[in-house]
Amino acid sequence: MRRSIDVVQLDLSEHPEGLDDAPVAWTVSVSDDYDDAGPRVQLTVEPLGSPGEGLVAHLSAGNARRLRTALADALKEIGEQP
Repeated sequence: MRRSIDVVQLDLSEHPEGLDDAPVAWTVSVSDDYDDAGPRVQLTVEPLGSPGEGLVAHLSAGNARRLRTALADALKEIGEQP
């Protein structure tokens, strides 16, 4: 089973000026295509306009929750609601 949850192609206007980093696109999906057949959350991050050249994190449920918490904490730090 593979299922896409969210795909974001960031608009170049969202990329802060003065950064040398390339803007990125990200995708969140779920998959159980592993030898242990356990489901995992996949987070793919790749340079905008370069599909297939990024990195894929295969996250257990615990690590996906940890990432969710870290993103919520970062939003709080910048004065946003998580």
